[in-house]
Amino acid sequence: MFWKSPTVRILAGLLIGLAAGAYLASIRVDWLPQAYAATDALGGVWLDALKMTIIPLVFALLVVGVAQTAGTVKAGGLAGMALIAFALLLLLSATVAAIATPPLLDAWPAPAAAAQALRAAGHKTAFVPPPSQSIGDLLGSFVPANPVKAAADGAMASIVVFALAVGLAASQLQEARRRILFDFFDALQAAMMVIVGWVLWAAPVGVMLLSFGVGAKTGVGAVGVLGHYVAIVSIMCLAGGVIGVFVALIGGRVPIGRLIAALIPVEAMAISTQSSLASLPVMIDACDRLGVPERARDLVLPMAVAVMRITSPAGNLAVVIYIAHLYGIPLDPGKLAIGVVVACLVSLAAVGVASSVTFFTTLVPISMAMGLPMDLLPLFLAVETLPDFSRTIGNVTADVGVTAMAGRWAGQKAAPGGSETPAG
Repeated sequence: MFWKSPTVRILAGLLIGLAAGAYLASIRVDWLPQAYAATDALGGVWLDALKMTIIPLVFALLVVGVAQTAGTVKAGGLAGMALIAFALLLLLSATVAAIATPPLLDAWPAPAAAAQALRAAGHKTAFVPPPSQSIGDLLGSFVPANPVKAAADGAMASIVVFALAVGLAASQLQEARRRILFDFFDALQAAMMVIVGWVLWAAPVGVMLLSFGVGAKTGVGAVGVLGHYVAIVSIMCLAGGVIGVFVALIGGRVPIGRLIAALIPVEAMAISTQSSLASLPVMIDACDRLGVPERARDLVLPMAVAVMRITSPAGNLAVVIYIAHLYGIPLDPGKLAIGVVVACLVSLAAVGVASSVTFFTTLVPISMAMGLPMDLLPLFLAVETLPDFSRTIGNVTADVGVTAMAGRWAGQKAAPGGSETPAG
């Protein structure tokens, strides 16, 4: 039963590959270079098979997601206000990660020797980052003069913005035409998901092949880097939960003692299940204890669970910034701004997608948009289950916080006995 978990199998593949590579390097077998070349080539094929689905998958998911979201906002009311709040909180989450992660890594850098070896193992040739862009070039990079060429060149920022424009335009079409467009993109993303499922079925082997060379070059030092990576990403994910707390305290005007008491069972459920959806019943109870009116609770809380993963932009941007840190690539404000925008937009494409798929669906576009290497992502996927605890904690905290704020918007507050009275 335990071994049926994809995450467990991928983690096992990582550990087997690292251990095999480190052991063979320690006994200095003559055929290690040939073994490394073979495993690196086969692992690269697996990674390319996964990356080939990213652009059509993200584009299709964004078009439908943006069009549906625009329709809800256009309809107005509490649902529209909630979606606007979700967007602003996602933007705040990504901005906090962009500002806080680089100085955190400066103060607490990755182990230098292991990071250098991991760099060498992860990238076949010396990586040359793209040059810094002027303000004009930065703005121009968001608008594709030729969307087909942008897709061929992997210009992810342009592709995401084009998908945003198509989605917004689709929301203005008549129902019959919009349905035709939605059906096409829904079929396209479904086909891509089938391919991704095939590729991820082989993920334990793919990660094992890629980690073999890492183990051969870094030995057990890679474990220290991965542990450091988990800590950094977890801190940034928990920052999303802190944002949720402030939303409840300031936007919802919830007393801090009452908020902490209501959140304790929510956090316990999040830690034990690693699932926001499984934590929904406990979150409903927490909102009741905070005096959120039923009409706000029943509308906003399920929307928040389904749409607003506040840790997605923060955690994913932290992953990409960590990769830049390992490679010693400086990130100027322009690149970080691109990362913030793309991280927020692609988080919408992650809605309803399994976490193992989400990892690549969101991180590959951010990496491509910022011009950073992606070779180390499979290794980080193998340990994703560890920062996922912090992701879930941050998400459920923010879900309760924004629902408490929406309860105040509803113009009512609950009396101590549970009855609702007009807000004063």
